[in-house]
Amino acid sequence: MPDDATQLTRQLAGTDAPASDRKSALMDEIVAALKRCYDPEIPVDIWELGLIYRVDVDDDGVVAVDMTLTSPMCPVAGELPVQVGNMVETVEGVTACKVELVWEPPWRPDMMSEVAKVELDMF
Repeated sequence: MPDDATQLTRQLAGTDAPASDRKSALMDEIVAALKRCYDPEIPVDIWELGLIYRVDVDDDGVVAVDMTLTSPMCPVAGELPVQVGNMVETVEGVTACKVELVWEPPWRPDMMSEVAKVELDMF
């Protein structure tokens, strides 16, 4: 049986919900998918690390993500953006995902959320 949040998301994604509510619910699901992606060297998800700079969803369900890495020399630079795109595309309502790896602004530790800082003892 789905939990209340899942049930609400499904209701909002229905045709009776206003477009802005459906888009908001879709964005919540996309963020949840991004939180399942990890840099393999850091035990915190990429969303909390502050590696996601932009997420846009168009009316056709195409998602555009701008992301960075903690370092240009990151050993998963070729793999992590693909993983992000694949994970976002698992979200119901997403028709495609385009991930752009960007380096400006450079990532800094102060871009991490409080959750990440606590997890990594960097507060």
